[in-house]
Amino acid sequence: MLTTWWCGRIDRIDRQSITIVSTAIALTVFITDLLTRTPAAPYALSLVFSGAVVIASIIPLGAARSQADFTMDDMKAPRAMFDRLPSWGKRASWAHQNSFEAFGLHAPAALLALIAVLQIGELQGLAIPAALVQPMLRLIYLPAYVANVPPLRGLCWAGALLCTGILYVEGLRALLVA
Repeated sequence: MLTTWWCGRIDRIDRQSITIVSTAIALTVFITDLLTRTPAAPYALSLVFSGAVVIASIIPLGAARSQADFTMDDMKAPRAMFDRLPSWGKRASWAHQNSFEAFGLHAPAALLALIAVLQIGELQGLAIPAALVQPMLRLIYLPAYVANVPPLRGLCWAGALLCTGILYVEGLRALLVA
């Protein structure tokens, strides 16, 4: 009886493990294919992922507004309810606003790199890692800001800004050299 239970348990664990591992492999292959399909793919994906981070910044803000008893009357003056937000909700609002600012800097850099790749060919240096790391850092930045973890928030902010700067430099260098 114990052997039957144990073997059934091992069989279920093995199936779960196989499912998890095969899903992870398939996802890795899919993402790798997306990133390497064309030389422009990393920069286009960086632009898309950066926009997704801006959209993701709405989630903690929405949670904060919900906790502050947001009603349809607040739609008349949505900024007026800021004082009713809890402290983490105020940080969520600031993180949301900062996401737009970061996107406003990063989008032209990603587009410049994308144009350079389409005109010249593959970019050299740190352009691809910078394009892919920037949205990840911005995504980590959101909970770090909302949770009030200044060192992590500052590192993510500075790192993402550096990545954006690298894209500007590499894109301009490629276009000026050509």
